[in-house]
Amino acid sequence: MIGRPAQVESLLSATVVGWEPVPPWSVARARLGAGGSVIAKWTRPHVIQGWDAGRRTRTEVAALRFLADDLDLDLAPRVLAADLDGGLVVLEDLSPRTPLDGLLRTDGSAPHAGRLAAFGRARGTLNAATAGRAATYYARLSALGPVSPAEDRAGHFAGHHERGLRAADAFGAPVTGRAAGELAAAVAELREPGPFLALSNSDPESNNVLVHAAGEPDARLIDFEFAGYTHCLHDAVCLHVPGPGWLSVADPGPADAYRRALATGVPEAEDDRRYGFGLAAACLWYALVRVERLPALDARPPGDDSRAQLVATLEAAAGVANGVLPHLAGWAGRTAELLRRRWPDADREFGGLPPYTPRRR
Repeated sequence: MIGRPAQVESLLSATVVGWEPVPPWSVARARLGAGGSVIAKWTRPHVIQGWDAGRRTRTEVAALRFLADDLDLDLAPRVLAADLDGGLVVLEDLSPRTPLDGLLRTDGSAPHAGRLAAFGRARGTLNAATAGRAATYYARLSALGPVSPAEDRAGHFAGHHERGLRAADAFGAPVTGRAAGELAAAVAELREPGPFLALSNSDPESNNVLVHAAGEPDARLIDFEFAGYTHCLHDAVCLHVPGPGWLSVADPGPADAYRRALATGVPEAEDDRRYGFGLAAACLWYALVRVERLPALDARPPGDDSRAQLVATLEAAAGVANGVLPHLAGWAGRTAELLRRRWPDADREFGGLPPYTPRRR
């Protein structure tokens, strides 16, 4: 295969005079002889089976062109060119925007309240604008290769919550009785989203949003190679429950901004009962997926922050679902308490942590 700078030159009929890798992604900034720059993105192996380089490249191209060309949304980079067989996409360069999570790690959340709200608003706008437009998206995607709407709707981690159930059972925290009944209702909600079916990039964390470090707090979303139509409240989980990088995300600003933006295209988001049930289902499902990691975390040395992060995840999900799915929320709270006893190093107070307190890695 020819080198990636040469691929970019061939696709754009332009000369590349500079090539700057952009870690940690499989991305580089290519500076062009005629002036300006573009982003070259290529695919690398991934743990999700069935998503080879070709499928991920097709998905990213279809999703970004759907947003820009079919919906006229300025929420993500535009595709300038693509080599589908070679697994490379050339994208609009959104610099000087920078990943939001880097700003949060450096400065904390307080200076970036407006950027966090823009993050929530951008995710809600994505879901609102794409709700009801699945046929248009899949028509565009099918022109590039096979499509699987049912697989997208089930979620790319569909089997993980079953593994989470087995891990919980092995650690003495089985989901049984009324909690099991509520879990079945939650999974049914997520598999049949109804009005909440919308496009997600399937990785809504703050590392996949770019913002200006100063000035206007706009936001642009990136990384659509696993995009698909699914229950859109999966996209809200990261605003209520800490993802892999955080011990706390409790901040009403981005969560409220998300819901207001979503309601512009999905009126059901204004129904507290309907929205609350979907959000509780998504948060507890996510927590159960994270429980799959229990055996690996149990083998880590005391003091590893990933243990505390799992406790925080379970407790945050329980807090969202309390009163909505009370028995399943009770299971999450009891499991967190079990882990606090098993891992004294993770027996910490999370309620007093500032929003977006990073997990030490």
